[in-house]
Amino acid sequence: MNNNKPFTGQCLCGQIQYQVEMIEPKMGHCHCRMCRKFHGAAFATFGEAKVKDFKWLKGENMLKSYKADNGTIRKFCVSCGSSMVFVPSNDTGELIEFSLGTLDSEIDVKPDAHIFTQFKSCWYEIKDSLPQFKQGRNE
Repeated sequence: MNNNKPFTGQCLCGQIQYQVEMIEPKMGHCHCRMCRKFHGAAFATFGEAKVKDFKWLKGENMLKSYKADNGTIRKFCVSCGSSMVFVPSNDTGELIEFSLGTLDSEIDVKPDAHIFTQFKSCWYEIKDSLPQFKQGRNE
């Protein structure tokens, strides 16, 4: 268990920095086409925090937003391009989904699922024992 809270993270160039008091247990590897393109990888892994537990330390003004046709929003650093935040189209404003790859702190929670696997890349084979969902967690 990591008791070194708050957890901290930043973009590649360090111009955007944040801290998280508590990371929610639900986190998954998303294999949808947009997440793969946004991260330039086989999947994207996002953690969730309650908005009250997440704080931008500096550089929030450096975030650039891209709104996709499906209403989702992806936020990234305007300077280095680091993927920082995902906002679902049905966002309630209670949670923030942030890219786990931007964390500098060690955390004690692990991804618990693969989602949108019907869109996974043909060159990546899922070999772990996490549950796999063709679309979202409810499908």
